[in-house]
Amino acid sequence: MGFGNILVLCYPGGEMERITVKIGEGGVVTIPAHFLDAMGVKDGDEITITLDGRELKLYSYQQAVKRAQEIVRRYIPEGRMLSEELIRERREEAARE
Repeated sequence: MGFGNILVLCYPGGEMERITVKIGEGGVVTIPAHFLDAMGVKDGDEITITLDGRELKLYSYQQAVKRAQEIVRRYIPEGRMLSEELIRERREEAARE
């Protein structure tokens, strides 16, 4: 017994493509290969799935990293290197000991 249908959206080249797929036993959904290609995902890759309200969002590893970097850049100005600041602070602490 299936669980219904799910609407799948993809933005290959910036254009939205929409299809409807059936949900199989255990909630299994097959994502069309050309959607995965557009995301840069291949067999064996892991993806991140986020539940946003009533929407599922799929992100490749590269997309997730890019999103995280965009979030950090809202708070950390371009050119500021937190890793270098941390290393400098640790060296200063070590010199005081």
